[in-house]
Amino acid sequence: MRLRRILPIAAVLPALFATSACSGASDESGKSTGKPEASASAGGAEQAARKAEAEAKRIGAVGPAALTKLTLTGKAAGFDARTVPAGQTEAGREMKADKAACQPLASLAGGYTHLPSVGVEHRSLDPLEAKNATVGSMWVVSHSPQDAQRVMSDLRTSLKECPKGFKTLGLAYTDVRAVPAPELGDETVGYRITNVVGKQNVSMTYTVVRAGGLIAAFYGVNMLTPAHSAIPEPLVRAQLERLKG
Repeated sequence: MRLRRILPIAAVLPALFATSACSGASDESGKSTGKPEASASAGGAEQAARKAEAEAKRIGAVGPAALTKLTLTGKAAGFDARTVPAGQTEAGREMKADKAACQPLASLAGGYTHLPSVGVEHRSLDPLEAKNATVGSMWVVSHSPQDAQRVMSDLRTSLKECPKGFKTLGLAYTDVRAVPAPELGDETVGYRITNVVGKQNVSMTYTVVRAGGLIAAFYGVNMLTPAHSAIPEPLVRAQLERLKG
């Protein structure tokens, strides 16, 4: 079904719409760089990676290299978890809410947390069974234990203060409400929010779990049965088991 093929890309992160809008300029830039600049870019990436690993060690967080290994990839619990290139998610960092109190929600809508992290891994989630209409994405974010606790605390506050939603990057999010979530990890928050895309309302369910300094966020959409849009608990459990190393 074509709907399933489209949603993991278009619905993984609302910020991807912004990425697509900017892709033309990026392509032109890439064509004119040449090998010397590409080599310099690779060197810069290596330097950034070393800096991130050092910062993770300093604050007692999981480093980017270990985070990649701890994030599900491939088939698990009825889904195919596929790596999302960093270039397709970077625009999500710019998801700034029009109301400061709603920023934790806006950042998660973009595939990040509102506090800076030392690493993040994104995966798209495509169901393996044709009868499963729930698609979406997940991302695992590395923080210090203290910052991870604050992410969850601020998220709960945001849910209380933003029931009518917010706007960001020209996108409107409405009808924010907490929903039951499986009691996993150290703490879990579940909520449902509606994204207004043109004249269509898309109901999305988030399950956010903290395990020490790691935040695992799961985002699901079910266009046929919105009430069943949460990513199923078996997949959430599979990811948490992976985080135990």
